[in-house]
Order: sequence, then C-alpha cells, then structure tokens
Amino acid sequence: MSDLTSQADMIKSMSVAAIERVRALEEITGQMEQADIETWHVLHGGMYSRTIEIPAGVVLTGALVKVPTVLVVNGDVSVFANDQEVRITGHAVIPASANRKQAFIAHENTWLTMTFKTDASCVLDAENEFTEEADRLMSRHEMATNHINITGE
Repeated sequence: MSDLTSQADMIKSMSVAAIERVRALEEITGQMEQADIETWHVLHGGMYSRTIEIPAGVVLTGALVKVPTVLVVNGDVSVFANDQEVRITGHAVIPASANRKQAFIAHENTWLTMTFKTDASCVLDAENEFTEEADRLMSRHEMATNHINITGE
C-alpha cells in the first residue's frame, strides 16, 4: 500500500508555493533530453481518460490540472503532492482535487491514468477542459504518439 493513500486518501489542491516548486523543477527538466511519452486517450460515456507510461528513471512534471479527477497509478513512483513527496508502489486509485501540478520520478516503469467527467467530443476539447497549459502537453508535441478511442457513447 502506498503512503499517499494510507496517509491522505486523496491528492488535495496544492498551495501556490508548491505549484511554484514544480514550475521551478519544470524549468530545469525542460532543458534536459525529453523522454518519448505516448498518450492513450479514451472518450466514452461522458468521461475522458488519458494514460501515459513513465519509463523508469524519468522525471516528469504535469500540467496544472484545473478539474477534479481520479488518478490511477500502477508501478513505483515518487510524486510531489499535498505539498510533500510520497512514494506510490503497486496499484492505487486516488481521488485528486483540482488545482494541482504534480512532479513524478519513476523508480520502475509506471502507468498513470487520469479520468474526469466531460462533455467533450474530441481530445483537443478534453485537454483544454482540464488544463490551461494544454499547449505544453506531450500529446500536443509535433512528434507525439497518440492512441485515440472515441466511442460516441
């Protein structure tokens, strides 16, 4: 069981200072060689899910998420959340509040899936709904690999 779920049961909105710490890390990591991160998108039943795999040894900063989501973690990763670093190992399903910008360090290959309720009918709209930093998402990069499943249900 991970420390995050046993101590906090959820990822809460982050303080301005905590978000700024992630932004400072993002400035540093943005100057390093970037890992190739594929994104799997699913729009189904009024929900949007996006899944990425963070390879072992990779540091990744996320976009500022402005909607509440469910975050599913499968692997071994340290995450900066709730103004502290916690390690999640194995499988965890975590309620995650709006207003968070997380940093992750993968100790082993780790899968992250974020899901939220939406009326979006395309990935572009769903991405714009969950963050104002959509233009910085790895799924928007010119060489991005995206797998998209839109069921229409």
